[in-house]
Amino acid sequence: MNEDTNEAHRGAQRGRRRSANPPPSGPEQERLIGAWFAGRVPDSWFEGSPSIEIDGDEIQVVGTLAPPQLPESAGEDEVRVAEQARITGFREESRGARMRIADEAQPAFRRSVSWGAVCGGSTALFTTAGVPVMTRLRMADRKVLDTLIDAGVARSRSEALAWCVRLVARHEADWIRELRDAMSAVEEVRSRGPRSGEGA
Repeated sequence: MNEDTNEAHRGAQRGRRRSANPPPSGPEQERLIGAWFAGRVPDSWFEGSPSIEIDGDEIQVVGTLAPPQLPESAGEDEVRVAEQARITGFREESRGARMRIADEAQPAFRRSVSWGAVCGGSTALFTTAGVPVMTRLRMADRKVLDTLIDAGVARSRSEALAWCVRLVARHEADWIRELRDAMSAVEEVRSRGPRSGEGA
């Protein structure tokens, strides 16, 4: 099974079982997952530690590659081609090792693992999980999605809904970030107490 097929299969499995039995979450769990990948990912792969993004379905590991050495006279198109070639080379050369790391992490953390790389101004994400999300919409909401389809913005209601989510994320990024930070702070406080009943 190749990397794309393997990751797609895992992503589908993750989407089916999350609602029945969600994996542990919260700041402490995210710190542990980050520490595991910091120790497991070879130091030679990236410049510095990779960034780790985590939700209830997926762990996304993105590292920075050393930029290619080009003449000072190189144009923007040459730089972009070289950066993309370096990312492609990393993806192919590390495929087997990345799949082995994912095979270790997925049963331990009950999330699919995806990878990505940054090189200069170029970024590529590999085999990210597409997780189905079920929702019920009233007629007014369905009309919004159908309008996007009729206008050629999306090909289906699911694609239109994904487009709406990306639009909100782009225009309300600061508010969403503040909300996420506030929720993380609540989880951290909750994990610390109360302990008045211990040892009674």
